[in-house]
Amino acid sequence: MSAALETLRENVRTWLAGNAPKDWRGAATHEAFVTGQRQWFGKLVAAGYAIPHWPAGWQGGGRSLAEQKVIYEELARADAPRLLLSFVSTYHAFATLQECGNDAQRARYLPAILEGETWCQGFSEPGAGSDLAAIKTRGERRGDVYVVNGQKLWSTMAQYADKCLLLVRTSSEGAKQAGLTYLLMDMKAPGVTVRPIHQIQGDEEFAEIFLDNVEVPLAERVGEEGAGWAVAQATLSSERGLTLMELGYRMRGSMGLLTDHIRKSGKAGDAGVLRELGRLSAQVDATCALADRFLHNRITGAEQVGDASIVKNSYSRTLRAWADLGVRVGGLLEQYRKPITFGDLNTGNWMADFMNSYAWTIAGGSEEVQRNIIAERMLEMPREPKSWVA
Repeated sequence: MSAALETLRENVRTWLAGNAPKDWRGAATHEAFVTGQRQWFGKLVAAGYAIPHWPAGWQGGGRSLAEQKVIYEELARADAPRLLLSFVSTYHAFATLQECGNDAQRARYLPAILEGETWCQGFSEPGAGSDLAAIKTRGERRGDVYVVNGQKLWSTMAQYADKCLLLVRTSSEGAKQAGLTYLLMDMKAPGVTVRPIHQIQGDEEFAEIFLDNVEVPLAERVGEEGAGWAVAQATLSSERGLTLMELGYRMRGSMGLLTDHIRKSGKAGDAGVLRELGRLSAQVDATCALADRFLHNRITGAEQVGDASIVKNSYSRTLRAWADLGVRVGGLLEQYRKPITFGDLNTGNWMADFMNSYAWTIAGGSEEVQRNIIAERMLEMPREPKSWVA
């Protein structure tokens, strides 16, 4: 760590000590959580810590990856709220517009994001999750608009979004990927219906979006018609490294919840429990180390295809082990329904955390997809036959 990075760390730590919300875990409703998210994002923007990955010229932008790492380490250390509501906006929407949008789109939307305009992602569908190229939502060109019909699924915080990064099918000819087009849709447009999905642990982090003759202006297309697959890759590659590092450090910081839980459950002297705690502690440290190495490789230009998949699978498996141990330590008492903490993965509500942890073996690319990437693109193993059936 250079002197400049240590100074940055001290500045961020001092600012968080006086500004990080202390009671955000006590939000009784999803709406209260969202209000807190908006307020916290505004504070971070003003302080210059919300968008360190944006270019210089934006408030707090132009940070090196090493500087970004310091900021996210300190946010995790301070147990500050994750920026769930603005995540798609500051990562996915920004990366898409920065790499593939035009000047007018960047001038319209990027300043609005910092003023609180929120985005959701309209990619996955009931029949197109891991196989994104299989989407069926249609976009029909009629003059200077696209008329869109279809359904999107698993859209994070879509019920609160102002805009949507929308992938539609404009052609069925040729390869599946060749018929996709990328649009920027107004979530308040006529014909857009959003229904929150009530999850097993009690949250409503995701929603489904129904599109009935929704008109999207031609000016809101990103890239050329039929180039949506390439634009979508810019969207999806935008966030993995720093996000997984932050989540790993948050889980490490939450080990105190688990040790307190063990004490309160009267199992501090249980050799079996302590053995599992030691094993989990090493697993958490290993996950953080993998994320650190991944970022180091990205900083130094040594990143390989598949590195992110290794970190992602390590994190999702460790998260499951963390929550699983908490449930087993608590026994039957953990089966009772308790209020959940919105927007967090390591809450100490062990049954809710346990159920939520399984989503992370699917979200962002399932474990099976990540293993295929590692096997085929890192280890250069043969690709599985297209005709393979379980």
